[in-house]
Amino acid sequence: MSLALIFPGQGSQHVGMATELARTEPAAARVLEIADEVLGFSLSALMSEGPEDELTATKNAQPALLTHSVAALRVLGDRLGTPAFAAGHSLGEYSAHVAAGTLTFEDALRAVRARGELMHAAGQERPGTMAAILGLDDAVVEDVCARVDDGVCVPANFNSAGQVVVSGDVAGVARAMEIAKETGAKRVVQLNVSGAFHSPLMQPAADGLRAYLEAIEFRDPTFPVISNATASPITEARAARELLVEQLTSPVRWSASVTAMVSQGADRFLELGPGKVLSTLNRRNARGMVSGHAGDPDDFAALEA
Repeated sequence: MSLALIFPGQGSQHVGMATELARTEPAAARVLEIADEVLGFSLSALMSEGPEDELTATKNAQPALLTHSVAALRVLGDRLGTPAFAAGHSLGEYSAHVAAGTLTFEDALRAVRARGELMHAAGQERPGTMAAILGLDDAVVEDVCARVDDGVCVPANFNSAGQVVVSGDVAGVARAMEIAKETGAKRVVQLNVSGAFHSPLMQPAADGLRAYLEAIEFRDPTFPVISNATASPITEARAARELLVEQLTSPVRWSASVTAMVSQGADRFLELGPGKVLSTLNRRNARGMVSGHAGDPDDFAALEA
């Protein structure tokens, strides 16, 4: 079987994440220790105890998610062999690059902490929001956004057939929500986020991130990582750096990323980190394929079974 590792993004964090894994697995505990050392505060305590609103803050949620995913990766070790691909949803693309050796965990951790701070600052500078639109095809949602004549609104996450997230300024997203309802969307939900992620409003964050990533060593990945921005494999360090910057202002082409992995031979998916958002989406994105998740001790016990 050809394995693809997939890594969750912001929204999957929760108080108590990685707590049991670190308690039972020394490899996971070491990852949390490294995170605390690198960041200079107890991220592990925030992950374990909260408070939830502080954990959910973008600058904290991103390193927490990376840390849990890498902890799960270290526990997994080499028991499943070399993956064929890795991919991650937004923030999760950094976890995928750690898995592929493009970035060290320490450098990725500093980068996502900076990324979160830059994204928050961009959201303060140009306030924005996001909304999930359910029940409309991708092309229809793109047309909905194109019809917005008051403000900015663009597709931000193509998650699966019938599930697209849009992003922009408050007026633009509000208008898109109205048009989507009129067009026949089954459901439209405004998201509780601190900015218009994956939209042109994130350009200041992208500029700051570019300067930050240029100071970090990137290596050619040891196996292909699928880019959010292009849904194509990344095999070179230079492309990895450039596409992580582009990602901030481009839509996350998640369903196309999974399709690309399947078309190139992936027939088993394993989501590493908290929750099972991506493995659940695979019911639509990778029909008939095996999709599992591993973030807690019981999950790893099931893998051994």
